[in-house]
Amino acid sequence: QVHLVESGGGLVQAGGSLNLSCVASGSISSINIMGWFRQYPGQEREAVARIISGGPPTYADSVKGRFTISRDYARNMLYLQMNGLKPNDTAVYYCAFFGIGGTFWGQGTQVTVSS
Repeated sequence: QVHLVESGGGLVQAGGSLNLSCVASGSISSINIMGWFRQYPGQEREAVARIISGGPPTYADSVKGRFTISRDYARNMLYLQMNGLKPNDTAVYYCAFFGIGGTFWGQGTQVTVSS
């Protein structure tokens, strides 16, 4: 089992910034993928950014150049720096862990961008 806890969501004006954090605990395999997903009301979760352990990040086209994902392997932390936020970035953001033991999700954190 892997337990994920997100923080850092909130309300921000368009053009502003937020930094999401996720701390992972439990049985963390050395080879894994961590990422951020978001979900709009009534829609499926979509990938925002992902990073394979020791590998480069990948981003959804909609956030390239605005969002930066990073990991602190020593502290089992995952971050998402979001700059240039737009109203259509408003969603619930989830931290995800994909490892040998399965897929795990955080509880989600709301990001709201006002125009």
